[in-house]
Amino acid sequence: MPQFAVLIYSDDSAHEPDKTAATSDEIAVCDEHAEELASKATMTAAWAFTPRAMAKSVRAEAVTDGPLVDSRQVVAGVYILDAPDLDAALATAATNPVLRQGGGLEVRPIHSGGPTDAPQP
Repeated sequence: MPQFAVLIYSDDSAHEPDKTAATSDEIAVCDEHAEELASKATMTAAWAFTPRAMAKSVRAEAVTDGPLVDSRQVVAGVYILDAPDLDAALATAATNPVLRQGGGLEVRPIHSGGPTDAPQP
């Protein structure tokens, strides 16, 4: 089945290192949505990123603080959907709670790649 990456854009990520679903309503809503998609075997992987203040940008000439692109919204996370086609992936992505919180999503078909055989820490 085709796979699609869903990039989550928001003013910033709610996933600060010391916050959990028990301490943050925003994280709790995101976790509920993720559990729903995972239970349907639609979402196969997901990553929530930390806030922009924790980002480092790497270019050939230097490493700097902050996201690579200075914009109002940043990529706050990404997840992978299995869907029969782009329309189905868009319909599933449209259920993401970030859309009700002023954020947006970018859905892209995945060309290639996947988990590596490297040992996990």
